[in-house]
Amino acid sequence: MNKIADLAQLISRFAPVSGMSGTAVHRLSLIRADHPSAPVPAVYEASLCIIAQGSKRVSLAGQSVVYDASSYLLVSVDLPLVGHVLEASPAAPYLCCKIDFDPAALADLLVTEQRVSSEKDLPVLAVYPSDPDLIDAACRLVKLLDSPETIDVLAPLVEREILYRLLTGPHGATLRQMGTVDSHLNQVSRAIATIRNGFHTQLRIDEIAAASGMSASSLHAHFKAITRMTPLEYQKQLRLQEARRLMLADGANAGTAGFAVGYDSPSQFSREYRRLFGAPPRQDIERLQAIPGSAAAY
Repeated sequence: MNKIADLAQLISRFAPVSGMSGTAVHRLSLIRADHPSAPVPAVYEASLCIIAQGSKRVSLAGQSVVYDASSYLLVSVDLPLVGHVLEASPAAPYLCCKIDFDPAALADLLVTEQRVSSEKDLPVLAVYPSDPDLIDAACRLVKLLDSPETIDVLAPLVEREILYRLLTGPHGATLRQMGTVDSHLNQVSRAIATIRNGFHTQLRIDEIAAASGMSASSLHAHFKAITRMTPLEYQKQLRLQEARRLMLADGANAGTAGFAVGYDSPSQFSREYRRLFGAPPRQDIERLQAIPGSAAAY
């Protein structure tokens, strides 16, 4: 039987409501959209995204990739991306599973493999042709939701298999850079984690550089090369995306949302919000609320 059809059936069964939902499998999320969406900014964690039905465009600083059931998306570091569901309908909804990477499991596999990647300038956002073995593993991971008592034991084994298949695929070099402590990709990942943990506070470059194991100048250079933005620009996107979420999902007003994410000046918040999203906060939220599927970020 067609494995991608099996995956679509499983996702449809366990994600009956439009939007993204977490599951009892800690690193597995399921996404459904019944309509094409507006372009929606969101932070994508380092993960594997497999579409079982429909298609999506994902963009980062001018670079766009489109993927569907014939391909899958690999994100190597946490990135503020813009996602846009292109194909979806109530009869044939957009269905996707997102599997976050376990850094400890990846590091353990690399120790077992004992192979080091010397490649540089690897893509942190890329689409690859569909792999039947990878889809089969994803099906088995989702199907564990039928037997919650097996998840704690079996989910780590299936996730490890998925990492192994990625390591032995065309993107193995990228996975090795992710799991190698002194690689620039790994160092930037640690810097990103530090920024995300305190995005609402004042950015302190020296502290972030220390956490990443780089000098401030090296941090700036490699951070921009990998994410296509500076640490400050990255923090700003995190703040504005969280403010947008607070207004769209929680009903907060612009002043409350701006203050919650670290803005002291309402005018600065409104100005920077408009620059990123193309409209002032209230107008943007009203527009999103009128578009079906606008909450489907992945």
